[in-house]
Amino acid sequence: MKQKRTFKRNSFTMIEIVVVIVILVALASIATPLYMNHVKKANIGTAKTQIKLLEDALAGYKLDMGTYPSTDDGLQALMTNPGDSEKWKGPYIKPAVPKDPWGNDYVYTSPGEHGDFDLLSYGADGQPGGEGEDADITNYVAE
Repeated sequence: MKQKRTFKRNSFTMIEIVVVIVILVALASIATPLYMNHVKKANIGTAKTQIKLLEDALAGYKLDMGTYPSTDDGLQALMTNPGDSEKWKGPYIKPAVPKDPWGNDYVYTSPGEHGDFDLLSYGADGQPGGEGEDADITNYVAE
């Protein structure tokens, strides 16, 4: 009687491993740019939302104090009473003045060139100006 030999395979061949790696690299090369694009859009959206919240806090400050904080007082006037005024009813924003999504401070100028105050983030590059994802995000319409 003949015995049948069965071949048991205990490992993958080199070609199978290479094919799997090529497929994973192809998927990663497609998914990574899509993910990074969503992160960039989310950061821009976060900056716009934070600027709106800071505008609202500044409006509350103006209601109590009668004017917006000076450029020298900056956004910290929303957290601490500048000059120990009795009109100050803050803090107007809690727990602290946020940094922009790229870790930089928002730039506040009062009086502003475009209104009562200018509030902006320099964007992803951290430099004034720029286009696309590196463009400044402001509380005014850039000209």
